[in-house]
Amino acid sequence: MTYVEAVCLSHKKGIVKKEQDTVEALVNWGIEGDAHAGDWHRQISLLAGESIDGVKDVLPTLKNGAFAENIITRGMDLSSLRIGDRLQIGDEVILEITQIGKECHNSGCAIKKATGDCIMPREGIFARVIKGGTLKKEQQIRIV
Repeated sequence: MTYVEAVCLSHKKGIVKKEQDTVEALVNWGIEGDAHAGDWHRQISLLAGESIDGVKDVLPTLKNGAFAENIITRGMDLSSLRIGDRLQIGDEVILEITQIGKECHNSGCAIKKATGDCIMPREGIFARVIKGGTLKKEQQIRIV
């Protein structure tokens, strides 16, 4: 089964996102109250829990949201997604994939400094909100 393992947000850019019980995804905006939301193509970020597990082998105290990811997935091969693919999360939310990976900060993030590597530039997926609604743990994810 493919599902949401965690949802996270931060009110300021450049800081770790914090895990939330629920968040609201707003059409053409992103997650309500999140610093990365806005009228652009990277409204929501997704990262696979399986990828984070590998980093936790080196940094076992790593918390959800440490990579500034909004949604942590479990059971989905995010690397198989392509730009334009759509994901439905739960009964309401539909996201459209807009970008795969991103450049890491010039000086490297705190995780790269601690482990020598950062997975977000290679494995992070970015999307815009096509249909809004509530996002929370354990909602199923499917490609539509």
